[in-house]
Amino acid sequence: MNSFLRPLAAASMIVAGTLASTAPTMAQQPIKIGIPTSIQLQVGRDTQNAAKMAIEEINAKGGLLGRKLEMVVADETENPEQGIAAIKKLTADDKVDVLIGGYTSGVTLAQLPHIVNAKTIYIGVGAASPAITAKVKTDYENYKYIFRAFPIHAGHQARALVDFINGKLKGEMGLKKVAIVGENAKWVQDLVPILKKGAIDGGTEVPLSEFFDTSTSDFSPLFAKVKNSGAQYLIVILSHASSDIFVKQWHDAQVPIPIGGIDVKSQDADFFTRVSGKALGETVGLFATRAALTPKTIPFWDEFVKRFGTAPVYTGVGTYDAVHVYADAVKRANSVDPAAVIKELEKTDHVGIAGKIQFDEVHDVKTGPGLQNLLFAQWQKDGARVVVWPKASATGPMIPPPWMSN
Repeated sequence: MNSFLRPLAAASMIVAGTLASTAPTMAQQPIKIGIPTSIQLQVGRDTQNAAKMAIEEINAKGGLLGRKLEMVVADETENPEQGIAAIKKLTADDKVDVLIGGYTSGVTLAQLPHIVNAKTIYIGVGAASPAITAKVKTDYENYKYIFRAFPIHAGHQARALVDFINGKLKGEMGLKKVAIVGENAKWVQDLVPILKKGAIDGGTEVPLSEFFDTSTSDFSPLFAKVKNSGAQYLIVILSHASSDIFVKQWHDAQVPIPIGGIDVKSQDADFFTRVSGKALGETVGLFATRAALTPKTIPFWDEFVKRFGTAPVYTGVGTYDAVHVYADAVKRANSVDPAAVIKELEKTDHVGIAGKIQFDEVHDVKTGPGLQNLLFAQWQKDGARVVVWPKASATGPMIPPPWMSN
């Protein structure tokens, strides 16, 4: 080799050696799953526990692309500023590959510009406002990173509640008047107009429809208004307000009107015990329960209870599925590059815990037969949860509150 070529050959060997030594290192770096959630709440604890379960299952089978998955958590609380700080930490400092989490719609909406600016895939599992995914259609290039795997959005929830009102309350029970009350939060503001219109169109009167502040601690004036309206059933929609106080005051005042609807904290497995059994007779919208919704439902449910000592709330179900949905997309893409993974996420057809998961044109999870739906389960004797609607999924009859049983 002449003197001119010798230095070039040596340089090539150095570059090749460097690449060879770094390639295995890169391959061994974990794929980071960022979990922004309200860690002080049950929804946040179950989000973390479900992610841990799914990650351990995937890692036990060799991980993804020869790399292990690793969970990184940030507390977004229920405050938009804290939520933004959590996203910045996970994307800028921890450099996560995907974000899976969320709970409060207002927080998630505040986070969106920062998520898309970081060009990081986000799979929501808690917040229900349709506005979260709306820009995927109107500004795809910037908002293509946003998906929602759970729950079905507030509009779909409203339509499920309409079916409960017109099918169960009016159709089966002959109730003609319902009142609707909900906390003054974004997702409820999205839901109530659809709910009210659907009830009226179905022939049910709505003599009262009202929002209350999330900090409300005395519901007696509200219960008085409901009684005076002539309503025969009270539809309640709340997540951030105090379900415990609401249900206790309803019970203690022996309000002569049954209650039901979407009460997120009443979905907690320990809620009945927490309120000393005063939820007896309340009917709660659930996105999943221990029933054969899919072949995966009962095995997941039992394993979660065995490991963590409590039944999962909806964010736990959604997170477990979302981790697996992301992992499947990465496998098909053979890459963690967001552009490649997004294309595969859009093709998702995954049998999950609550139903099959497919995404629509705005990356929102679909609802319908075989897909994800809202079940209505009533707290009954000894804290049993009995599915009362839809009819095809019912596991028992609806009962009145104890003071209305005669």
